[in-house]
Amino acid sequence: MAKQLYVGNLSPEADDASLKALFSMFGTVVKAYIIPDKQTGQSKGYGFVVMESDAEAQAAIKALDGKKCGEYTVKVQETKAKD
Repeated sequence: MAKQLYVGNLSPEADDASLKALFSMFGTVVKAYIIPDKQTGQSKGYGFVVMESDAEAQAAIKALDGKKCGEYTVKVQETKAKD
């Protein structure tokens, strides 16, 4: 079952393709996207990645959460379920 991850504190230069490439090292990425600011179109500094399986998602979290990606220390966690 697919698992969605939140990825925060991304570099302003990061784009959907670089986010997908980073997470592809840990398994199949179903979707990867960065949230743009509605006014400027620039990155808000966070995005989401959908991994194909829970095991791949957990591997990505373990490897990337709290690690430096360029000059930024990224935050990676499972998205919270909507009530």
